[in-house]
Amino acid sequence: MDQSVKDALARWPNVPAVYGWLSLDARGRWRLHPQGLANEGGPGEPITNTQILDFISRNYDHDDSGRWFFQNGPQRVYVRLDAAPYVLRLADDGRGLVTHTNARVASVSGWWLDDEGRLYATTPLGAGIVLDRDLQPLLDKLRMADGAPLLDALAAMAPGQSVPAVYDDVYAAAPLESIAQADIAGRLGFEPRPQADPA
Repeated sequence: MDQSVKDALARWPNVPAVYGWLSLDARGRWRLHPQGLANEGGPGEPITNTQILDFISRNYDHDDSGRWFFQNGPQRVYVRLDAAPYVLRLADDGRGLVTHTNARVASVSGWWLDDEGRLYATTPLGAGIVLDRDLQPLLDKLRMADGAPLLDALAAMAPGQSVPAVYDDVYAAAPLESIAQADIAGRLGFEPRPQADPA
């Protein structure tokens, strides 16, 4: 978190949080909802200013309830998550994954394939969805513990079953499980549509 943000929090510790103004889509794009209606749905307006995007990325975090937010100076701006807290892409060097905030993923403790064909990962940073354009290349890199292609096992995988997945020599073996899309947020521990705590 930026020092200027920490200083603002120390100076004004009781600024009320806001909800419904910011969302993160499944491709890792931040979107502004000027009417404060993000949790009602709707795509919002894309944020394209690189300085603002970098500022959001540096000051993105979560609370103990799994609600993710952007710390905008002394104010928390809670984020509607259309897929997961992070959107993951293959690193340019081909060695592992990078988040939409440009943080390298050090390890993966679990993989989750939902019933809509989307792949999620549990990482030390938080849960992430694999960017759609990188899904097939990543699946091609994943192997079983014995070196066999993971794709061979996926076709025969039953609901609730898991298989060990290894990403080359980058990430150690971690279970890949099938999961219903509706269960992703609860199982991976994040709140897709944060709301204020009851008064």
